[in-house]
Amino acid sequence: MFSVDKIHFEISERKMILRFFDVFFVLGTLFFVGKMFDFDYFTFSTINFYWTIVLGVYLNFFGTIFEMYNLQVASNQFQVLRSAILTASTTVLVYLLTPVFSPELPSKRIEILVFYLVVFVALFLWRMFYVKFLASKRFLQNAVLICDKEQVEELISGLEHIDPHYKIVAYVNSDCTVKDDSKYHYVPNIKSDELFSFVIENSISEIVIASQKTEGITAELYQQLLRLLERGSVIREYTQVYENKTHRIPVHYISRDFYRFFPFSRSNHNTLYLLSIRIFEISMSVLGLAVGLVLFPLILIGNAIGNRGKLFYSQERVGKDGVVFEIFKFRTMISNAESNGAVFTTTSDSRVTAFGKFLRKTRIDEFPQFINILKGDMAVIGPRPERPFFVKEIAEIMPFYETRHVIKPGLTGWAQVNYAYGGTIDDSLIKLQYDLYYIKHRSIFLDLSIAFKTITTVLFYRGQ
Repeated sequence: MFSVDKIHFEISERKMILRFFDVFFVLGTLFFVGKMFDFDYFTFSTINFYWTIVLGVYLNFFGTIFEMYNLQVASNQFQVLRSAILTASTTVLVYLLTPVFSPELPSKRIEILVFYLVVFVALFLWRMFYVKFLASKRFLQNAVLICDKEQVEELISGLEHIDPHYKIVAYVNSDCTVKDDSKYHYVPNIKSDELFSFVIENSISEIVIASQKTEGITAELYQQLLRLLERGSVIREYTQVYENKTHRIPVHYISRDFYRFFPFSRSNHNTLYLLSIRIFEISMSVLGLAVGLVLFPLILIGNAIGNRGKLFYSQERVGKDGVVFEIFKFRTMISNAESNGAVFTTTSDSRVTAFGKFLRKTRIDEFPQFINILKGDMAVIGPRPERPFFVKEIAEIMPFYETRHVIKPGLTGWAQVNYAYGGTIDDSLIKLQYDLYYIKHRSIFLDLSIAFKTITTVLFYRGQ
């Protein structure tokens, strides 16, 4: 018998639900208001059907920029309020200012206010419903993990932190040489011969196998898994689940067996894709340098007051195929910042000047790198280029680090838009996981996603 307790939504499904019903409820409310009240600005017509399409596109576009489809934001009512206000305000403003694709401005100013209120209220009320109901514990995706005892903490934290609706409720110790009745925080250990009954009684959505030891899957445990498979239970391998949930490659788990799990994206050798990207890079570089020239007088004044020294700064970085090149930036640190040797930049680095903080937060300090992009040393999107000293240091500790160099480094990247700035080896590991995910899944769609997230980073003043 079908039970609502067993319902859960994958990350992609929840995002599709959010996108669809954002448009559905806004358009539905506009239709209702138009029929019930004297509201003529937005009317549904087969002749001007594109008005409706354009509004839906704007909602999704600006909703993406203002994090309406970030599941962490979508599950928090206070963050939803902020995002809904920004999305509704920007959508309505742009829609009103593009009369070629939308109705002409109404003669009654009150209709502009009504239009805005309808869009905002419909969007906000639907999102409150999502927070209270669809993001509730009723729709948690419960899972059981099969792994060695010493892996439990690392593997669980890697999965749960990214998806607020995913819950590891128990684990089976696959190390047959160790008897374990202990608990990892709230996660109990269950015996292998009790797996089938536990899954049935607790409405488990899937079983995740993370044991890398063949002997860990005993005949008894295998029979339990076989019964569950025959019953229709979902059984997946850990790397598959981790990559799907976190959008990172679990290099800490797959170790030297890396290339078995890592087929490079075909886009890395696709001539049409690479040509399109290069045309885009040149266009963006010309546009970026033009904007930089407009801002240059203000930057000069700010540098004279808040930096007091040279404006430009160059540094060696490692590029594609390990080739070292000179990167250009606006200086953000005090002079002789590394007189005691090279060190990672930290979040609250005392070496960063007052004006330098502003340049970093707004990403203006990186405008000169459009010169590097024009020269072909860098791309707009790719792993951030690191200094040779740190590359050597990290590569000795971390496997696969130099795999980042199979493509050009970028001005922005998957790691930059998904992970806060960090200056430790552990932070470098997490950023490496994101970079490898980009290299593996590189595509136009992923590039667009990074571009949208970069706009969000700049607008919300989250630069590094």
